[in-house]
Order: sequence, then structure tokens, then C-alpha cells
Amino acid sequence: MALYKTLTISNTTKVFIWKIEETIAELKQGISLTESNEARLASMKSDIHQKGFLSIRHLLKEVGLTDADLIYDEHGKPNLTNGRFISITHSFGFTGIIFSYESEVGIDIEKQRDKILKIAHKFTPVEEYKTIANHDALISKLTIVWGGKESLYKIYGKKKLRFLENIYIDDFNFSDEKTTGKIRYDGEETSYTIEFLEFEGFTCVFAH
Repeated sequence: MALYKTLTISNTTKVFIWKIEETIAELKQGISLTESNEARLASMKSDIHQKGFLSIRHLLKEVGLTDADLIYDEHGKPNLTNGRFISITHSFGFTGIIFSYESEVGIDIEKQRDKILKIAHKFTPVEEYKTIANHDALISKLTIVWGGKESLYKIYGKKKLRFLENIYIDDFNFSDEKTTGKIRYDGEETSYTIEFLEFEGFTCVFAH
């Protein structure tokens, strides 16, 4: 089974990334699903979604959790009991979770693609990045910003946030591998640490 990366953020917070290389039958081995999630899996039309769903259950095992421990609220946010926190992501051949005993967390994996240049104006003031002449570096930076905002959106867990108006990512150097993100909504501001890494044409960003 393809556990790809394990990152220890602190004594109470870890990130796990899975590279999907197995068949659906192989991924079904060693895990059990609740009756409702068996039905959910069966309803998924594409193999890649089924594999992503199953590989997440293997990542849950890495922190001693099962499929039954995961509860989704009315906004679709995954929750755990007993003061534990989790966030989940799936992009093509990779899945990931961030797990914490300490505080709310968020994670996002994105494939680095030219497409992000077309939608950048919807989630960030593009003029901030006009000085980046290198095409690949611009895609890389925008993907990190998007992933950071997506991670914060997952932490907040409600549909009201707007990426452009309510979620901010401080500028950063690639070599820093981290920055600060802020949620500003309803007169309140909350800050989080944003960390990022790149691998095999993908970007993983997580907030804690």
C-alpha cells in the first residue's frame, strides 16, 4: 500500500499523503465501511473517485481511526469526536489528510495546471504576482495561494466565505515553505500558519 509521505507538524498534528497505485479490489482490503458509506462508494461513477475514497480510509488507519469515526456535518465538513480534528483532500492520483489533537486544520492537494491562470482573478488580486516573469513559477505560486485559501475555507467549514474578500494569504518566498493565512469575516480575524510542499507536479498546502 502506497503511503507516500508522513509529515510531523507538531506533537499533536500530522499530515499523511497517499499515492494511489492500487486497484479498487486491493484498496478494499484491510478496511471496513459503514453501511451508508458502502452505498456511497457504490454510487460513485468513476474509478478514481472510488480509489480516492478508499485510500482515505487507509490514511485514517494511520492515526488509529476507522470509517465510522468520520462524521460529516450539514455543510459537508468532516468531523471527529473527542476533541480531534481532521481535514481531507483528493486530487487525481493523490489523497491526503491532516489530523490534529490540538486545533482546527485544513489541507488541499492540487495538480499544477495552466488553468489556474484563467481563474486567478476570482481568488486573488493578480497584480500582486505581475512581477513573476517565469511561467512555471507563477503557476506554482498561484497554486499555493489557491491551496492555502482552500485549506482555510475547509477550516471555517461554512459556505459563506468568499476567497477574494474573506481569505488572505500573506506573500511568501518558495524557500520559506510557509506563510500566514487569515480569515476575515463578520468583524473577526483569525490567523493560521500555512505550509506547502510540491511533488510530482502537485502542490500540497495545509493550514493549522
